[in-house]
Amino acid sequence: MIETVKVHCLNTNEYKEVPMGSSLEELIDVFGVKMPYLIANAKVNNKTESLAYRVYRPKRVEYVDLSNSSAMRTYTRSLCFILAKAVDDTIPNAKIFIEHSISNGYYFQIKADEEVTPEKLQLILARMREIVDADLPFISIEEETPMVVKLFRERGMNDKAVLLETSDFLYAHYFKLGNYIDYYYGCLTPSTGYIQLFDIQEYNGGYLLRIPDKNNPIRLAPLVKQEKLLNVFREHLNFLKIIGMNNVGDLNKAIQEKQASVVIQISEAYQSKQIAEIAAQIKQRFDEGVRLVLIAGPSSSGKTTFRKRLEIFLFVNLLKPVGVSLDNYFVERDKTPSDEFGEKDYESLYALDLELLENHLLALMQGKEVNVPSYNFITGKREYRNNRLKTDPNSVLIIEGIHALNPKLTAHIPENKKFKVYVSALTSISLDDHNWIPTADNRLLRRIIRDFRYRGYSAQETISRWESVRRGEDKWIFPFQEYADVMFNSAMIYELAAIRRHAEPILTKVPRTAPEYAEAYRLLKFLSYFNYLTDREMPPTSLLREFLGGSSFRY
Repeated sequence: MIETVKVHCLNTNEYKEVPMGSSLEELIDVFGVKMPYLIANAKVNNKTESLAYRVYRPKRVEYVDLSNSSAMRTYTRSLCFILAKAVDDTIPNAKIFIEHSISNGYYFQIKADEEVTPEKLQLILARMREIVDADLPFISIEEETPMVVKLFRERGMNDKAVLLETSDFLYAHYFKLGNYIDYYYGCLTPSTGYIQLFDIQEYNGGYLLRIPDKNNPIRLAPLVKQEKLLNVFREHLNFLKIIGMNNVGDLNKAIQEKQASVVIQISEAYQSKQIAEIAAQIKQRFDEGVRLVLIAGPSSSGKTTFRKRLEIFLFVNLLKPVGVSLDNYFVERDKTPSDEFGEKDYESLYALDLELLENHLLALMQGKEVNVPSYNFITGKREYRNNRLKTDPNSVLIIEGIHALNPKLTAHIPENKKFKVYVSALTSISLDDHNWIPTADNRLLRRIIRDFRYRGYSAQETISRWESVRRGEDKWIFPFQEYADVMFNSAMIYELAAIRRHAEPILTKVPRTAPEYAEAYRLLKFLSYFNYLTDREMPPTSLLREFLGGSSFRY
């Protein structure tokens, strides 16, 4: 008699007795689950699992398709594995480095003894399609970590070996695809046949791996030119190579060898140098007529601390920064536009009184005095409290906010009067050569800590709002980032190691019964790759202090 186990499928809201040991892939047909796009993984008891996962005890299962960020991550990891194997099969002794997300795809480089010609790139693409057509299984293997480290070292994959040997894992999973092995910290699709939509192409001195559009996963994401963003990543990767911090394993070794304070000092000095250079550029442009500095960036990018540090350097350059807060220019609540769900959309550009803001900025730039309003967030009304502002000949106006680079915000101010800065935590250190760290994860962890410490929000609440925040960024921030005169990377080399001890206690409070538990669990697993780093030696002016506390700036 076949033993069975009860499974609750949330997609169909059905309970069924299924054969013990059934895979999640098999249960899709058992429950008749239909979804708009490719199903790539599932949540089992609110924890993300591969479709190859087998059920041996009663479970609650919810399938997710490519419209879900978790499923898209699974798809992309699997695609990267196929790319890595295709390169290995096509070019002898080649190494591939998947560096970061850019232009709606993933930028990668190939280091090889021979030139990677356009014809060779087409051979790699053809080999990828052969691997997909063969529908090869991704085989997950778990062994004691020292054995896995030895295996990767024998294959010349020292980046993965160092990551694992500096970790705290007794056992480690790795994956096999034919005779090729690789390491990924999240689940993959059951086989290569799932990965039907992709492309690779030459892109700005390297290559771009193109993936499905998250808004319409049946087509490739449109290629968006992001030359300035790519140059920032390149600059930081070059810096990391010079100081020998290519991957997280290198950072862990530095911590274990008591060199963490040096890493902190170098990272902070590098960031200070960049801010000083931006201030010097503003001074030069001020002499040419610039009077308005616009600072934009996504949530938890560190815009506020960047502005405060920039103002110090502007004073050193004999300029007098005058801050104008966009928060004071909200329209009254009953005039706030609604989003597609009928809710008040405070992220919208049109939640601001654009006409009043521009009139005040133009007046200030002409040396006139203005009575700046205050917005009462309790009543939703604008108030005037005799907050008068005036500039002098050495003044430069500073505006910081998510809409600062949107041309409509300052449409009637001449371009030669504006200097635009884009700030974001563009994480450049990777787990290993094939596992990049999403910049959004870096920002989400910052926000979880800040929301808990200063705003009284739990990690569950912050995670639940994150997708909405990201949609707002896609609409109101990212389309304008390439308009910036300069881009500032606020990510620190060491920061995720420092963040770990702050984030873990907050994340562990997310209930296992909550839908947000899957994301909390993923973030905890991700942080476990980092050795703990004390933040005692972090200076009080550090940008990271905005989130962790102990800053000498007032917020």
